[in-house]
Amino acid sequence: MDALKDAETRRTLLQDELDARKTQGERNRLGQFATPRELAFDVLAHAHTIFPENVPIRFLDPAVGTGAFYSALLGNFPAHRIKLAMGIEVDPHYGEPARKLWSNHPVKIVLDDFTTIKPPEESGRFNLIICNPPYVRHHHLKPTEKGRLQFATKSACGIRMAGLSGLYCYFIGLAHAWLAEDGIAAWLIPSEFMDVNYGAPIKRYLLNEVELLRIHRFDPNARQFEDALVSSAVACFRKRRPEKAHQIEFSYGGTLTHPAHLRVLSSRELQNVRKWSGLAADGVKVEALGFRLSDFFVVKRGLATGNNKFFILSRAEIEARGLPLGCFTPILPGPRHLKTDVVYAFENGAPRIERQQYILDCRWSEKEVKARYPSLWDYLQTGKPKVSKTYLCSRRRPWYAQENRPAAPFICTYMARGSANRLKPFRFILNHSIATAANVYLMLYPRTVLAEILEHDPDLSHRIWEFLNSIPAETLLGEGRVYGGGLYKMEPKELANVPADAIASLLPTALLARGRQRQMFEEQISSETSL
Repeated sequence: MDALKDAETRRTLLQDELDARKTQGERNRLGQFATPRELAFDVLAHAHTIFPENVPIRFLDPAVGTGAFYSALLGNFPAHRIKLAMGIEVDPHYGEPARKLWSNHPVKIVLDDFTTIKPPEESGRFNLIICNPPYVRHHHLKPTEKGRLQFATKSACGIRMAGLSGLYCYFIGLAHAWLAEDGIAAWLIPSEFMDVNYGAPIKRYLLNEVELLRIHRFDPNARQFEDALVSSAVACFRKRRPEKAHQIEFSYGGTLTHPAHLRVLSSRELQNVRKWSGLAADGVKVEALGFRLSDFFVVKRGLATGNNKFFILSRAEIEARGLPLGCFTPILPGPRHLKTDVVYAFENGAPRIERQQYILDCRWSEKEVKARYPSLWDYLQTGKPKVSKTYLCSRRRPWYAQENRPAAPFICTYMARGSANRLKPFRFILNHSIATAANVYLMLYPRTVLAEILEHDPDLSHRIWEFLNSIPAETLLGEGRVYGGGLYKMEPKELANVPADAIASLLPTALLARGRQRQMFEEQISSETSL
Protein backbone atom coordinates (compact mmCIF):
# COMPACT_ATOMS: atom_id res chain seq x y z
CA MET A 1 0.00 0.00 0.00
CA ASP A 2 2.89 2.37 0.73
CA ALA A 3 4.27 1.66 -2.74
CA LEU A 4 0.88 2.55 -4.26
CA LYS A 5 0.71 5.79 -2.27
CA ASP A 6 4.19 6.66 -3.47
CA ALA A 7 3.23 5.95 -7.08
CA GLU A 8 0.11 8.10 -6.77
CA THR A 9 2.09 10.96 -5.23
CA ARG A 10 4.56 10.79 -8.11
CA ARG A 11 1.69 10.66 -10.61
CA THR A 12 0.05 13.76 -9.12
CA LEU A 13 3.32 15.70 -9.24
CA LEU A 14 3.89 14.53 -12.81
CA GLN A 15 0.38 15.66 -13.79
CA ASP A 16 0.98 19.14 -12.38
CA GLU A 17 4.34 19.37 -14.13
CA LEU A 18 2.96 18.28 -17.52
CA ASP A 19 -0.06 20.60 -17.24
CA ALA A 20 2.24 23.53 -16.47
CA ARG A 21 4.12 22.95 -19.73
CA LYS A 22 0.97 23.61 -21.73
CA THR A 23 -1.13 26.75 -21.89
CA GLN A 24 -4.70 26.54 -20.69
CA GLY A 25 -5.80 27.40 -24.23
CA GLU A 26 -3.96 24.37 -25.62
CA ARG A 27 -5.49 22.04 -23.07
CA ASN A 28 -8.96 23.53 -23.62
CA ARG A 29 -8.78 22.88 -27.36
CA LEU A 30 -7.83 19.25 -26.72
CA GLY A 31 -10.29 18.88 -23.85
CA GLN A 32 -7.56 17.91 -21.40
CA PHE A 33 -8.83 18.33 -17.84
CA ALA A 34 -7.06 16.08 -15.37
CA THR A 35 -9.18 13.99 -13.01
CA PRO A 36 -8.56 14.96 -9.34
CA ARG A 37 -7.23 12.05 -7.31
CA GLU A 38 -10.12 12.09 -4.81
CA LEU A 39 -12.67 12.03 -7.60
CA ALA A 40 -10.92 9.16 -9.39
CA PHE A 41 -10.85 7.16 -6.16
CA ASP A 42 -14.54 7.88 -5.54
CA VAL A 43 -15.51 6.62 -9.01
CA LEU A 44 -13.57 3.38 -8.55
CA ALA A 45 -14.93 2.93 -5.04
CA HIS A 46 -18.43 3.03 -6.51
CA ALA A 47 -17.40 0.70 -9.34
CA HIS A 48 -16.25 -1.76 -6.67
CA THR A 49 -19.78 -1.87 -5.24
CA ILE A 50 -21.41 -2.74 -8.59
CA PHE A 51 -18.74 -4.96 -10.15
CA PRO A 52 -19.48 -8.68 -9.62
CA GLU A 53 -17.42 -10.37 -6.93
CA ASN A 54 -14.68 -12.85 -7.80
CA VAL A 55 -14.76 -11.95 -11.49
CA PRO A 56 -11.30 -11.18 -12.96
CA ILE A 57 -11.01 -7.58 -14.11
CA ARG A 58 -10.16 -6.52 -17.66
CA PHE A 59 -9.74 -2.76 -17.27
CA LEU A 60 -9.65 -0.07 -19.97
CA ASP A 61 -9.31 3.70 -19.81
CA PRO A 62 -9.64 5.11 -23.37
CA ALA A 63 -8.23 8.53 -22.33
CA VAL A 64 -5.75 7.49 -19.69
CA GLY A 65 -3.66 10.66 -19.32
CA THR A 66 -1.19 10.00 -16.51
CA GLY A 67 -3.30 7.13 -15.14
CA ALA A 68 -5.52 8.61 -12.40
CA PHE A 69 -8.15 5.90 -12.82
CA TYR A 70 -5.58 3.10 -13.05
CA SER A 71 -4.07 4.30 -9.79
CA ALA A 72 -7.55 4.35 -8.22
CA LEU A 73 -8.19 0.85 -9.60
CA LEU A 74 -5.14 -0.42 -7.71
CA GLY A 75 -6.40 1.30 -4.57
CA ASN A 76 -9.85 -0.32 -4.71
CA PHE A 77 -9.27 -3.82 -6.09
CA PRO A 78 -6.69 -6.43 -5.03
CA ALA A 79 -3.93 -6.89 -7.60
CA HIS A 80 -4.68 -10.59 -8.11
CA ARG A 81 -8.13 -9.74 -9.53
CA ILE A 82 -6.73 -7.48 -12.26
CA LYS A 83 -6.14 -9.81 -15.18
CA LEU A 84 -5.54 -7.06 -17.75
CA ALA A 85 -5.19 -3.28 -17.63
CA MET A 86 -4.86 -0.99 -20.62
CA GLY A 87 -4.87 2.75 -21.20
CA ILE A 88 -5.04 4.68 -24.47
CA GLU A 89 -3.65 8.20 -24.79
CA VAL A 90 -3.60 10.32 -27.93
CA ASP A 91 -1.14 12.96 -26.66
CA PRO A 92 2.48 11.78 -26.25
CA HIS A 93 3.04 14.78 -23.94
CA TYR A 94 1.13 12.77 -21.30
CA GLY A 95 1.37 9.26 -22.70
CA GLU A 96 5.15 8.88 -22.81
CA PRO A 97 5.74 10.03 -19.19
CA ALA A 98 2.81 7.85 -18.08
CA ARG A 99 4.47 4.82 -19.68
CA LYS A 100 7.64 5.48 -17.70
CA LEU A 101 5.72 6.16 -14.48
CA TRP A 102 3.86 2.83 -14.62
CA SER A 103 6.64 0.79 -16.24
CA ASN A 104 6.90 -1.48 -13.19
CA HIS A 105 3.15 -2.19 -13.15
CA PRO A 106 1.15 -4.62 -15.33
CA VAL A 107 -0.58 -1.96 -17.42
CA LYS A 108 -0.24 -1.41 -21.16
CA ILE A 109 -0.38 2.24 -22.27
CA VAL A 110 -1.03 2.65 -25.98
CA LEU A 111 -0.17 5.94 -27.71
CA ASP A 112 -2.96 6.28 -30.26
CA ASP A 113 -6.30 7.92 -31.03
CA PHE A 114 -9.06 5.86 -29.44
CA THR A 115 -11.57 7.02 -32.05
CA THR A 116 -9.54 5.47 -34.90
CA ILE A 117 -8.51 2.15 -33.33
CA LYS A 118 -10.35 -0.95 -34.45
CA PRO A 119 -12.19 -2.47 -31.47
CA PRO A 120 -11.16 -5.96 -30.31
CA GLU A 121 -12.99 -9.18 -31.07
CA GLU A 122 -15.50 -10.29 -28.46
CA SER A 123 -12.99 -12.46 -26.61
CA GLY A 124 -10.63 -9.51 -26.18
CA ARG A 125 -13.14 -6.99 -24.83
CA PHE A 126 -12.96 -5.33 -21.42
CA ASN A 127 -15.40 -5.75 -18.54
CA LEU A 128 -14.54 -2.51 -16.71
CA ILE A 129 -14.22 0.75 -18.63
CA ILE A 130 -13.62 3.89 -16.58
CA CYS A 131 -12.91 7.15 -18.36
CA ASN A 132 -12.83 10.93 -18.21
CA PRO A 133 -13.05 11.51 -21.99
CA PRO A 134 -11.68 14.66 -23.61
CA TYR A 135 -14.08 17.58 -23.38
CA VAL A 136 -13.60 18.89 -26.91
CA ARG A 137 -16.56 21.03 -27.96
CA HIS A 138 -18.17 20.46 -31.34
CA HIS A 139 -16.85 23.67 -32.93
CA HIS A 140 -13.30 22.35 -32.52
CA LEU A 141 -14.22 19.31 -34.65
CA LYS A 142 -13.94 19.70 -38.42
CA PRO A 143 -17.03 18.71 -40.47
CA THR A 144 -15.19 15.74 -42.00
CA GLU A 145 -14.14 14.62 -38.52
CA LYS A 146 -17.74 14.87 -37.26
CA GLY A 147 -18.95 12.79 -40.18
CA ARG A 148 -16.37 10.10 -39.49
CA LEU A 149 -17.20 10.03 -35.79
CA GLN A 150 -20.94 9.89 -36.40
CA PHE A 151 -20.58 6.96 -38.80
CA ALA A 152 -18.19 5.06 -36.52
CA THR A 153 -20.34 5.66 -33.42
CA LYS A 154 -23.53 4.50 -35.10
CA SER A 155 -21.72 1.37 -36.26
CA ALA A 156 -20.47 0.72 -32.73
CA CYS A 157 -23.63 1.30 -30.68
CA GLY A 158 -26.52 1.86 -33.11
CA ILE A 159 -27.00 5.52 -32.13
CA ARG A 160 -26.19 8.50 -34.36
CA MET A 161 -24.84 11.39 -32.33
CA ALA A 162 -26.12 14.93 -32.87
CA GLY A 163 -24.10 17.43 -34.89
CA LEU A 164 -23.47 19.60 -31.82
CA SER A 165 -22.11 16.70 -29.76
CA GLY A 166 -18.78 17.13 -28.05
CA LEU A 167 -16.05 14.52 -28.45
CA TYR A 168 -17.00 12.88 -25.15
CA CYS A 169 -20.33 11.74 -26.65
CA TYR A 170 -18.52 9.85 -29.39
CA PHE A 171 -16.18 8.25 -26.86
CA ILE A 172 -19.16 6.77 -25.01
CA GLY A 173 -20.73 5.39 -28.18
CA LEU A 174 -17.47 4.03 -29.61
CA ALA A 175 -16.57 2.28 -26.33
CA HIS A 176 -19.72 0.16 -26.66
CA ALA A 177 -17.77 -2.08 -29.06
CA TRP A 178 -14.93 -2.44 -26.53
CA LEU A 179 -17.13 -3.36 -23.54
CA ALA A 180 -17.83 -7.04 -22.90
CA GLU A 181 -21.37 -8.27 -22.37
CA ASP A 182 -22.37 -7.64 -18.73
CA GLY A 183 -19.31 -5.39 -18.39
CA ILE A 184 -19.45 -2.19 -16.30
CA ALA A 185 -18.68 1.31 -17.53
CA ALA A 186 -18.42 4.61 -15.65
CA TRP A 187 -18.01 7.88 -17.52
CA LEU A 188 -17.03 11.18 -15.93
CA ILE A 189 -18.65 13.67 -18.30
CA PRO A 190 -20.19 17.17 -18.39
CA SER A 191 -23.67 17.14 -16.85
CA GLU A 192 -25.05 19.36 -19.62
CA PHE A 193 -25.94 16.25 -21.68
CA MET A 194 -28.83 15.73 -19.26
CA ASP A 195 -30.66 18.84 -20.43
CA VAL A 196 -29.45 20.00 -23.85
CA ASN A 197 -30.82 18.90 -27.22
CA TYR A 198 -27.58 17.29 -28.37
CA GLY A 199 -27.70 15.06 -25.29
CA ALA A 200 -30.86 13.28 -26.50
CA PRO A 201 -28.94 10.52 -28.38
CA ILE A 202 -26.81 9.84 -25.29
CA LYS A 203 -29.94 9.51 -23.17
CA ARG A 204 -31.50 7.15 -25.73
CA TYR A 205 -28.36 5.05 -25.59
CA LEU A 206 -28.40 4.93 -21.80
CA LEU A 207 -32.09 4.02 -21.65
CA ASN A 208 -32.39 1.61 -24.56
CA GLU A 209 -29.01 0.09 -25.40
CA VAL A 210 -27.54 -0.57 -21.94
CA GLU A 211 -28.76 -1.07 -18.39
CA LEU A 212 -28.31 2.34 -16.80
CA LEU A 213 -27.46 1.90 -13.12
CA ARG A 214 -26.69 5.33 -11.75
CA ILE A 215 -26.22 8.95 -12.74
CA HIS A 216 -24.62 11.18 -10.16
CA ARG A 217 -24.55 14.94 -10.73
CA PHE A 218 -22.04 16.91 -8.69
CA ASP A 219 -23.06 20.19 -7.12
CA PRO A 220 -22.08 22.82 -9.74
CA ASN A 221 -20.93 25.15 -6.96
CA ALA A 222 -18.26 22.58 -6.06
CA ARG A 223 -16.50 22.41 -9.41
CA GLN A 224 -14.64 19.15 -10.04
CA PHE A 225 -12.17 20.71 -12.47
CA GLU A 226 -10.64 24.01 -11.39
CA ASP A 227 -9.65 24.97 -14.93
CA ALA A 228 -12.90 24.08 -16.69
CA LEU A 229 -16.18 25.94 -16.45
CA VAL A 230 -18.24 22.78 -16.55
CA SER A 231 -20.52 20.92 -14.18
CA SER A 232 -19.75 17.22 -13.98
CA ALA A 233 -21.66 13.96 -13.73
CA VAL A 234 -20.82 10.26 -13.61
CA ALA A 235 -22.91 7.82 -15.64
CA CYS A 236 -22.60 4.14 -14.65
CA PHE A 237 -24.14 1.33 -16.66
CA ARG A 238 -23.92 -2.39 -17.44
CA LYS A 239 -23.75 -3.62 -21.03
CA ARG A 240 -26.94 -5.58 -21.07
CA ARG A 241 -30.29 -5.17 -22.79
CA PRO A 242 -32.43 -3.37 -20.20
CA GLU A 243 -35.79 -4.57 -18.97
CA LYS A 244 -38.71 -2.30 -19.83
CA ALA A 245 -38.96 -0.73 -16.39
CA HIS A 246 -35.66 -1.37 -14.66
CA GLN A 247 -34.69 0.82 -11.71
CA ILE A 248 -32.16 3.64 -12.06
CA GLU A 249 -30.50 5.64 -9.31
CA PHE A 250 -30.20 9.41 -9.66
CA SER A 251 -28.05 11.18 -7.11
CA TYR A 252 -26.89 14.73 -6.57
CA GLY A 253 -24.32 16.55 -4.46
CA GLY A 254 -21.68 15.12 -2.18
CA THR A 255 -19.87 12.13 -3.68
CA LEU A 256 -20.92 8.93 -5.45
CA THR A 257 -20.41 6.96 -2.26
CA HIS A 258 -22.10 9.59 -0.05
CA PRO A 259 -24.52 11.66 -2.17
CA ALA A 260 -26.59 14.46 -0.68
CA HIS A 261 -29.73 13.31 -2.55
CA LEU A 262 -30.64 9.96 -4.06
CA ARG A 263 -33.81 8.87 -5.81
CA VAL A 264 -34.72 5.65 -7.62
CA LEU A 265 -36.80 5.95 -10.80
CA SER A 266 -37.90 3.43 -13.40
CA SER A 267 -36.66 3.68 -16.97
CA ARG A 268 -40.28 3.76 -18.13
CA GLU A 269 -40.81 7.05 -16.28
CA LEU A 270 -37.86 8.60 -18.09
CA GLN A 271 -38.75 7.84 -21.69
CA ASN A 272 -40.44 11.20 -22.27
CA VAL A 273 -38.63 13.31 -19.68
CA ARG A 274 -36.82 16.14 -21.45
CA LYS A 275 -34.48 17.24 -18.64
CA TRP A 276 -32.72 14.94 -16.20
CA SER A 277 -30.61 17.31 -14.10
CA GLY A 278 -33.23 17.80 -11.37
CA LEU A 279 -34.38 14.17 -11.07
CA ALA A 280 -32.33 13.33 -7.99
CA ALA A 281 -33.93 16.04 -5.87
CA ASP A 282 -37.32 16.55 -7.51
CA GLY A 283 -38.16 13.30 -9.27
CA VAL A 284 -40.13 13.28 -12.52
CA LYS A 285 -42.12 16.46 -12.85
CA VAL A 286 -45.57 16.41 -14.37
CA GLU A 287 -45.45 18.49 -17.52
CA ALA A 288 -47.69 21.52 -17.29
CA LEU A 289 -50.54 21.40 -19.80
CA GLY A 290 -51.31 25.11 -19.80
CA PHE A 291 -49.78 28.12 -21.47
CA ARG A 292 -46.09 28.81 -21.83
CA LEU A 293 -44.22 31.98 -22.65
CA SER A 294 -43.94 30.79 -26.25
CA ASP A 295 -47.72 31.17 -26.54
CA PHE A 296 -47.39 34.90 -25.96
CA PHE A 297 -43.87 35.80 -27.10
CA VAL A 298 -41.29 35.13 -29.75
CA VAL A 299 -38.07 34.82 -27.76
CA LYS A 300 -34.86 35.85 -29.49
CA ARG A 301 -31.25 36.24 -28.40
CA GLY A 302 -30.00 39.83 -28.48
CA LEU A 303 -27.57 41.17 -31.06
CA ALA A 304 -24.26 39.42 -31.59
CA THR A 305 -22.11 42.14 -33.13
CA GLY A 306 -18.90 40.24 -33.80
CA ASN A 307 -16.90 42.95 -32.02
CA ASN A 308 -18.66 45.03 -29.35
CA LYS A 309 -15.71 47.37 -28.89
CA PHE A 310 -15.87 48.43 -32.53
CA PHE A 311 -19.64 48.52 -33.07
CA ILE A 312 -20.91 49.84 -29.72
CA LEU A 313 -19.91 53.43 -28.89
CA SER A 314 -20.93 56.03 -26.35
CA ARG A 315 -22.60 59.28 -27.40
CA ALA A 316 -19.37 61.13 -26.55
CA GLU A 317 -17.28 58.79 -28.74
CA ILE A 318 -19.66 59.26 -31.68
CA GLU A 319 -19.50 63.03 -31.36
CA ALA A 320 -15.73 63.07 -30.90
CA ARG A 321 -15.25 61.13 -34.13
CA GLY A 322 -17.80 63.24 -36.00
CA LEU A 323 -19.87 60.17 -36.88
CA PRO A 324 -23.52 60.49 -38.00
CA LEU A 325 -25.81 59.61 -35.08
CA GLY A 326 -28.49 58.58 -37.59
CA CYS A 327 -26.41 55.51 -38.47
CA PHE A 328 -26.50 54.34 -34.87
CA THR A 329 -29.27 52.77 -32.78
CA PRO A 330 -29.57 53.06 -28.98
CA ILE A 331 -28.57 49.85 -27.22
CA LEU A 332 -28.88 48.94 -23.55
CA PRO A 333 -25.66 48.43 -21.58
CA GLY A 334 -24.85 45.03 -20.12
CA PRO A 335 -26.65 43.84 -16.97
CA ARG A 336 -23.80 44.99 -14.72
CA HIS A 337 -24.21 48.57 -15.91
CA LEU A 338 -27.99 48.64 -16.18
CA LYS A 339 -29.00 49.79 -12.69
CA THR A 340 -32.76 49.72 -13.20
CA ASP A 341 -35.28 47.03 -14.17
CA VAL A 342 -37.64 49.57 -15.74
CA VAL A 343 -36.16 51.57 -18.61
CA TYR A 344 -38.05 54.78 -19.34
CA ALA A 345 -37.53 56.87 -22.48
CA PHE A 346 -36.86 60.44 -23.49
CA GLU A 347 -39.18 62.07 -26.02
CA ASN A 348 -37.02 60.81 -28.89
CA GLY A 349 -37.31 57.22 -27.57
CA ALA A 350 -33.74 56.92 -26.29
CA PRO A 351 -33.43 55.18 -22.92
CA ARG A 352 -33.41 57.46 -19.89
CA ILE A 353 -30.39 55.83 -18.24
CA GLU A 354 -26.98 57.00 -17.15
CA ARG A 355 -24.87 54.89 -19.52
CA GLN A 356 -25.89 55.94 -23.05
CA GLN A 357 -24.64 53.56 -25.73
CA TYR A 358 -25.28 53.21 -29.44
CA ILE A 359 -24.68 50.41 -31.92
CA LEU A 360 -23.56 51.00 -35.47
CA ASP A 361 -26.23 49.66 -37.82
CA CYS A 362 -25.88 50.85 -41.39
CA ARG A 363 -27.01 48.97 -44.49
CA TRP A 364 -25.64 51.30 -47.14
CA SER A 365 -22.77 50.03 -49.25
CA GLU A 366 -19.29 51.36 -48.56
CA LYS A 367 -19.53 53.43 -51.74
CA GLU A 368 -22.73 55.08 -50.51
CA VAL A 369 -21.25 55.60 -47.03
CA LYS A 370 -18.17 57.27 -48.50
CA ALA A 371 -20.34 59.66 -50.53
CA ARG A 372 -22.73 60.52 -47.68
CA TYR A 373 -20.59 60.31 -44.55
CA PRO A 374 -16.82 60.37 -45.14
CA SER A 375 -16.14 60.30 -41.38
CA LEU A 376 -18.07 57.03 -41.04
CA TRP A 377 -16.28 55.60 -44.06
CA ASP A 378 -12.95 56.47 -42.45
CA TYR A 379 -14.06 54.72 -39.26
CA LEU A 380 -15.08 51.60 -41.18
CA GLN A 381 -11.64 51.43 -42.73
CA THR A 382 -10.11 51.09 -39.25
CA GLY A 383 -12.15 47.92 -38.70
CA LYS A 384 -11.75 46.44 -42.15
CA PRO A 385 -8.39 44.66 -41.65
CA LYS A 386 -9.51 42.61 -38.63
CA VAL A 387 -13.14 43.21 -37.59
CA SER A 388 -14.60 42.59 -41.04
CA LYS A 389 -12.88 39.19 -41.14
CA THR A 390 -14.35 37.86 -37.88
CA TYR A 391 -16.76 34.93 -38.21
CA LEU A 392 -19.99 36.93 -37.87
CA CYS A 393 -18.95 40.02 -39.83
CA SER A 394 -17.56 38.02 -42.75
CA ARG A 395 -20.99 36.47 -43.25
CA ARG A 396 -22.91 39.77 -43.32
CA ARG A 397 -23.59 41.98 -46.32
CA PRO A 398 -22.35 44.60 -45.75
CA TRP A 399 -20.08 43.38 -42.99
CA TYR A 400 -21.06 46.21 -40.62
CA ALA A 401 -24.85 45.64 -40.85
CA GLN A 402 -26.53 44.13 -37.77
CA GLU A 403 -29.21 41.46 -37.40
CA ASN A 404 -32.83 42.60 -37.26
CA ARG A 405 -33.34 43.06 -33.53
CA PRO A 406 -35.69 45.97 -32.86
CA ALA A 407 -36.40 47.05 -29.31
CA ALA A 408 -38.38 44.53 -27.26
CA PRO A 409 -40.70 45.60 -24.42
CA PHE A 410 -39.55 42.72 -22.22
CA ILE A 411 -35.94 41.62 -21.80
CA CYS A 412 -34.35 38.88 -19.72
CA THR A 413 -30.73 38.45 -18.71
CA TYR A 414 -29.05 35.46 -20.35
CA MET A 415 -26.75 34.32 -17.51
CA ALA A 416 -26.90 34.19 -13.73
CA ARG A 417 -24.89 33.02 -10.76
CA GLY A 418 -27.21 30.69 -8.88
CA SER A 419 -25.36 30.81 -5.56
CA ALA A 420 -25.38 34.60 -5.38
CA ASN A 421 -28.84 35.30 -6.82
CA ARG A 422 -30.83 32.25 -5.81
CA LEU A 423 -34.00 34.26 -5.09
CA LYS A 424 -33.86 36.09 -8.43
CA PRO A 425 -31.35 34.38 -10.73
CA PHE A 426 -32.53 36.07 -13.93
CA ARG A 427 -33.63 39.71 -14.27
CA PHE A 428 -36.64 40.71 -16.34
CA ILE A 429 -36.51 44.27 -17.62
CA LEU A 430 -39.44 46.39 -18.79
CA ASN A 431 -38.21 48.45 -21.73
CA HIS A 432 -40.21 51.56 -22.69
CA SER A 433 -37.42 52.85 -24.97
CA ILE A 434 -36.38 52.19 -28.56
CA ALA A 435 -33.08 50.66 -27.38
CA THR A 436 -32.21 47.22 -28.64
CA ALA A 437 -30.05 44.78 -26.63
CA ALA A 438 -26.90 42.72 -27.11
CA ASN A 439 -26.69 38.94 -26.81
CA VAL A 440 -26.20 39.08 -23.04
CA TYR A 441 -29.99 39.44 -23.00
CA LEU A 442 -32.98 37.50 -24.32
CA MET A 443 -35.65 39.61 -26.01
CA LEU A 444 -39.37 38.82 -25.67
CA TYR A 445 -41.43 40.10 -28.60
CA PRO A 446 -45.22 39.91 -28.06
CA ARG A 447 -47.06 37.86 -30.63
CA THR A 448 -49.70 39.66 -32.71
CA VAL A 449 -52.69 39.07 -30.43
CA LEU A 450 -50.85 40.17 -27.30
CA ALA A 451 -49.24 43.11 -29.13
CA GLU A 452 -52.66 44.40 -30.14
CA ILE A 453 -53.93 44.11 -26.58
CA LEU A 454 -50.87 45.93 -25.23
CA GLU A 455 -51.40 48.73 -27.73
CA HIS A 456 -54.89 49.36 -26.33
CA ASP A 457 -53.92 48.73 -22.70
CA PRO A 458 -50.39 50.07 -22.05
CA ASP A 459 -50.69 49.40 -18.31
CA LEU A 460 -50.87 45.68 -19.05
CA SER A 461 -47.14 45.64 -19.85
CA HIS A 462 -46.33 46.53 -16.25
CA ARG A 463 -48.54 43.71 -14.92
CA ILE A 464 -46.92 41.22 -17.32
CA TRP A 465 -43.48 42.43 -16.21
CA GLU A 466 -44.48 41.90 -12.57
CA PHE A 467 -45.57 38.35 -13.42
CA LEU A 468 -42.27 37.63 -15.17
CA ASN A 469 -40.35 38.76 -12.11
CA SER A 470 -42.54 36.61 -9.89
CA ILE A 471 -41.70 33.36 -11.69
CA PRO A 472 -40.15 31.11 -9.02
CA ALA A 473 -36.39 30.75 -9.21
CA GLU A 474 -36.63 26.95 -9.30
CA THR A 475 -38.88 27.17 -12.38
CA LEU A 476 -36.37 29.28 -14.28
CA LEU A 477 -33.37 27.29 -13.10
CA GLY A 478 -35.18 24.08 -14.02
CA GLU A 479 -35.59 25.20 -17.62
CA GLY A 480 -32.08 26.62 -17.96
CA ARG A 481 -28.76 24.84 -17.80
CA VAL A 482 -25.97 24.98 -15.25
CA TYR A 483 -22.20 25.00 -15.58
CA GLY A 484 -19.35 24.63 -13.11
CA GLY A 485 -19.17 27.23 -10.37
CA GLY A 486 -22.97 27.68 -10.32
CA LEU A 487 -23.18 29.57 -13.63
CA TYR A 488 -26.70 29.31 -15.06
CA LYS A 489 -27.63 30.05 -18.67
CA MET A 490 -31.00 30.38 -20.35
CA GLU A 491 -31.39 29.80 -24.08
CA PRO A 492 -34.35 31.29 -26.04
CA LYS A 493 -36.17 27.95 -26.38
CA GLU A 494 -35.69 27.26 -22.67
CA LEU A 495 -37.17 30.60 -21.63
CA ALA A 496 -40.00 30.12 -24.12
CA ASN A 497 -40.88 26.85 -22.37
CA VAL A 498 -41.51 28.47 -18.96
CA PRO A 499 -45.16 28.06 -17.79
CA ALA A 500 -47.22 31.25 -18.20
CA ASP A 501 -50.84 30.57 -17.26
CA ALA A 502 -50.82 33.76 -15.21
CA ILE A 503 -50.48 35.88 -18.35
CA ALA A 504 -53.75 34.45 -19.66
CA SER A 505 -55.48 35.59 -16.48
CA LEU A 506 -54.34 39.15 -17.20
CA LEU A 507 -55.99 39.30 -20.62
CA PRO A 508 -59.46 40.74 -21.33
CA THR A 509 -62.49 38.65 -20.46
CA ALA A 510 -63.29 38.03 -24.10
CA LEU A 511 -60.10 36.00 -24.40
CA LEU A 512 -60.31 34.05 -21.18
CA ALA A 513 -62.22 31.10 -22.62
CA ARG A 514 -59.42 28.58 -22.59
CA GLY A 515 -60.26 26.70 -25.77
CA ARG A 516 -60.78 29.81 -27.88
CA GLN A 517 -57.74 31.52 -26.44
CA ARG A 518 -55.53 28.47 -26.99
CA GLN A 519 -56.74 28.18 -30.57
CA MET A 520 -56.06 31.86 -31.27
CA PHE A 521 -52.52 31.70 -29.99
CA GLU A 522 -51.76 28.42 -31.76
CA GLU A 523 -52.96 29.94 -35.02
CA GLN A 524 -50.64 32.86 -34.47
CA ILE A 525 -47.74 30.56 -33.65
CA SER A 526 -48.18 28.59 -36.87
CA SER A 527 -48.71 31.61 -39.11
CA GLU A 528 -46.03 34.00 -37.87
CA THR A 529 -42.48 33.81 -39.11
CA SER A 530 -39.35 34.63 -37.17
CA LEU A 531 -38.41 38.26 -36.77
